[in-house]
Amino acid sequence: EVQLVESGGGLVRAGGSLRLSCAASGFTFEDYTLGWFRQAPGKEREWVSSISSKDGRTYYADSVKGRFTISSDNAKSAVYLQINDADPEDTASYYCAGSYSSFPALIHLRTAYTYWGQGTPVTVSS
Repeated sequence: EVQLVESGGGLVRAGGSLRLSCAASGFTFEDYTLGWFRQAPGKEREWVSSISSKDGRTYYADSVKGRFTISSDNAKSAVYLQINDADPEDTASYYCAGSYSSFPALIHLRTAYTYWGQGTPVTVSS
């Protein structure tokens, strides 16, 4: 059974930091691209960042570039999202997702991802 389980969400003040974790199981982690998406209340789910487990390449949405860092640990089948300089606009539920595609032109698309976690909420207070 495939599982992606996020943790680490919570309340943080603007300018603060938070580290999200995602534990994956049930698929060959090293063959996948792992991504983070977020969905704010009343808004569509948007892509945040991705990392290829094959070659370690990382990708970021412009809105988080320079503030967020994605990383992974293939030995632990885990992916992380370090949030720095948090902004109230970052308030959302954050979802971990797995995609067999590693094409840069595709990895920002929700439809490229087969597996999804249940999400972890992040609230940034001003």
